[in-house]
Amino acid sequence: MSTPRTEAGACRAGPRVPRATVLHALAAGSDFDRYFRWRRAREGDPFYVRFPGFGAVLFTGTAAGARELFRSPVMFSEPPRPNPIEPMVGAASLILASGERHRRDRALLTPAFHSARIREYGALIQEATVRELAGESGQKWAAGTRIDARAAARALTLRVITTVVFGARDPRRQAEYTTAVTDFITAFSGPLLLLPTLRRGLHGHGPWDRFRAARERLDRLIRVDIAHRRQHPATPSADVLDMLLSAYPDDADDELCEQIRTLLVAGHETTATSLVWALFRLHRAPEALARLRRELDDAGREAGPAELAALPYLDAVCQETLRLHPPVPIVLRRLTEPFALRGVTLAPGETMGIAVPLLHSDPEVWTDPGRFDPSRFVDRRYRPFEFAPFGGGHRRCIGATLADYELRIALATILARVSLWLAPRYARGSVPLSVPHNIATGPRRPILFDVVSELRH
Repeated sequence: MSTPRTEAGACRAGPRVPRATVLHALAAGSDFDRYFRWRRAREGDPFYVRFPGFGAVLFTGTAAGARELFRSPVMFSEPPRPNPIEPMVGAASLILASGERHRRDRALLTPAFHSARIREYGALIQEATVRELAGESGQKWAAGTRIDARAAARALTLRVITTVVFGARDPRRQAEYTTAVTDFITAFSGPLLLLPTLRRGLHGHGPWDRFRAARERLDRLIRVDIAHRRQHPATPSADVLDMLLSAYPDDADDELCEQIRTLLVAGHETTATSLVWALFRLHRAPEALARLRRELDDAGREAGPAELAALPYLDAVCQETLRLHPPVPIVLRRLTEPFALRGVTLAPGETMGIAVPLLHSDPEVWTDPGRFDPSRFVDRRYRPFEFAPFGGGHRRCIGATLADYELRIALATILARVSLWLAPRYARGSVPLSVPHNIATGPRRPILFDVVSELRH
């Protein structure tokens, strides 16, 4: 560890690595935002955090630090291993690939998430939202009902991603995937994510046993679809599975299964969480909600997906939601070459990261950062080193365009069709804690809304 200098040239002590590893991990897992703020207040920026079974990470939460990390040479870093999410996504996942393999896999997947292809999914997203409101996969959003926004958002976004990946619209198959993916992500709890020592079997009855069983059930579904498509090739379609089958040979089905599992989990959970937070924030900010409703009214109920996605205030609401509630709150890189982050020299094998909640609340960039204020995104465009809800650099989330597009269309469709009332326990008081659920973070408890009325135009 080096002893960095300030801009004035005076030496200051380098950041220290905390010793009480488990206590720090539990504090971070119970409230990421609060923990990061506390660490920066005590240590300044950058600061170290140590995770059990993983080692120390040097974190920054400034735009200058994010610029350094995102602009670091591609060959200088790779995903940290062992990785906390590896049990979920698998060792072959694009998220964990590095070097030439990462470049190859990203090139294979990129065409499926090109902006032109994403626009073709617009009608699907709108249709999936309308079906969810009609109660096809759960409770109908009828006047007088109380809705668990988290469960509904997960069902909606899972419908979208399974259709994008498999082209499947069969209700029975959709229901099977909904159950399997929901059980899988629920089984990978915060303690399993943060405390690797818990990842051991207890004669088939422990948390790790339940997670492994849920993973096997999901993989069986995926493998059946892979085998069926290989055995009964049809006219090439626009779904992701067809694109991957043409790129992966028959003897690479294990790797293909992990790539698809990654897409199913990462491609719906993060967007579902963002949709819940957007509804929550809007219904605690009457002026913002009224302004967005006026914009939607002006567009008209018959507005198509592309028209909705282009609405400026809708865009601002979604960006402000992602600023306050980034679904993945940390970005990590393990170094393969020496590198200096914010004046602290790191050796090969050490890990650096960005604390996204701190980056999104940096007072040098954001005025009154704790306030939900979508207008800040109407008046100004922020640089990728200031606003990075999907990471950045060569490892920026490959599904970011789909997530952005889906969030806008789903939110607009809901608000155009129903009037909601936030349950009293959430309408006032503090914002619910955001905690690790699996691959993302989200509200600790379900957020409930009462349906006041169904809107007619």
